[in-house]
Amino acid sequence: MANNNSIPIEQKLGRLRRDSEERAAKRLAEEIGYPYLDLSKAAIALEAVKLVPEEKAKQAKLAAVEISVQKLAVVTTDPRFPEVAEVIKDLELKKYKVKVFVASLSSVKQAWAFYEYVSPEAKDITGKVGIDKQKFGEFTKRWVSIQVFKEELEGSNFATLSTTDIFEMVLAEGLISRASDIHFEAGEEIVRVRFRVDGLLHDVLSNLPRISYEKLVSRIKLLSGLKINVRNEPQDGRFTINVAGKEIEMRVSIIPSEFGETIVMRILNPDAIKVGLKDLGLREDDLEIVKKQLGKPNGLVLNTGPTGSGKTTTLYAFLQSLSSSETKIITIEDPIEYRLEGIEQTQVDPSAQYTFAKGLRAIVRQDPDVILVGEVRDLETAEIAMQAALTGHVVFSTLHTNDAIGAVPRLVDLGVKTPTIGPALSLVIAQRLVRRLCDKCKKEKHLAAEELNKIKELIEKMPERVNREKYDLSAGRTIYEVVGCNECNGFGYKGRIGIFEFLEAGAEFEEIILKEASEVTLRKFAISQGMVTMQEDGILKVLDGITTFDEVEKVTGLIGV
Repeated sequence: MANNNSIPIEQKLGRLRRDSEERAAKRLAEEIGYPYLDLSKAAIALEAVKLVPEEKAKQAKLAAVEISVQKLAVVTTDPRFPEVAEVIKDLELKKYKVKVFVASLSSVKQAWAFYEYVSPEAKDITGKVGIDKQKFGEFTKRWVSIQVFKEELEGSNFATLSTTDIFEMVLAEGLISRASDIHFEAGEEIVRVRFRVDGLLHDVLSNLPRISYEKLVSRIKLLSGLKINVRNEPQDGRFTINVAGKEIEMRVSIIPSEFGETIVMRILNPDAIKVGLKDLGLREDDLEIVKKQLGKPNGLVLNTGPTGSGKTTTLYAFLQSLSSSETKIITIEDPIEYRLEGIEQTQVDPSAQYTFAKGLRAIVRQDPDVILVGEVRDLETAEIAMQAALTGHVVFSTLHTNDAIGAVPRLVDLGVKTPTIGPALSLVIAQRLVRRLCDKCKKEKHLAAEELNKIKELIEKMPERVNREKYDLSAGRTIYEVVGCNECNGFGYKGRIGIFEFLEAGAEFEEIILKEASEVTLRKFAISQGMVTMQEDGILKVLDGITTFDEVEKVTGLIGV
């Protein structure tokens, strides 16, 4: 609990004055029969503020603060002023139904502060940021790496840069460096900016002044359709970047923190979903398993793994491979991140009671051939998905488990009966993402004798479907190691690729889980079936020169353990 004695005396006096002012406004409202409103506890809509010219608003000690269709909320220090009646008359002539509230002068001034955003620059704020092709090309040549960008911007005088300039430069560098997320983290005196590239965060800017950041926050809120004066509640929104003729969605999350608001912007680049089955990183033998499953007329396919492991990208690739004029595909997602052409996508909406379960039940009545459910989170969703798979539909979904084998015990934990799981489930996939070595700078390296023997043992245990001749280590083996260059921002890696494991269902699988759906029993079955684990798939990708042992161990644990 905060110590009241630590609050500066000026701040205490300011609070007392504001409290006294609010009490006086509330008394006036009661005396003249008008409702009272304290704007320190209510949101202000810029669209409403703009409806009354600043000069007229200040003459009448008035502000429009909220708009809904043609209904308008207006606050004033005293509704009896003749100037107030004049403004109200003008608004009513424009077909607005006006409701007047009494507010303190401090509240009204809080609304007047929004006129700062009703400027020639703010009029251009339409939910889109434009970076033309020529400027983006110049940025690309100028900032050959994140480090170069960081050195240039940190050496700048931020007082000479407009909010638009700073924001545009950060967005451009985010796109140039292939960032998936841009983080703005408020500190006591300065703000840090970080990019997430290929799953890891990297410092981009560590000395953004708070005054510049506060203006940046307001601009991001305006672009994203968020409430500017709400600072103590989480808010979510979206805006679009138009860069070199291509539109890229930005999903914005803002939360209050100790020293201000923290922002994370997810970059939803449409190029990220232009991934075919062969681009996912599937070996030929795994690709055959996928193709066999996609050729079936029904069945449930579950993709498991933690958040950020590429599950949605994989399932989108499956959907796009099945998409045709003869096939109806419907999804229910939370949220819809990417738009897929030719596929009907719906989004969970708790306010409208549109949950995964209710949405899935409605989708089944739409006569789909293929259904994607963003995530199986509860028993009701799981049971409807199972029934859909049993009644002639192909169903794709995700589940949070550590590996493919853990999917069945997880479904049982949710309450699904094992006699339903066996016939409905067709395939369980588990996946992780590892960083790809940069093709431009990666360096050859020979396996040491100890490493060679360890890998030989692992490959000898792999099932026959793996092309062992391709990975013959009798004559030694060359792999690759990290170097780093401008092409990969000095990281040595560029892009990511999936490592996978597959658990196929069938008659034997059904029989086993009816007797005992334990992980131990299922692991024995998977080994007898010829499962290649995620770690083993990662090792094969190291031998193919795609990634490194460090990357594989980072996501799967110590090799051989």
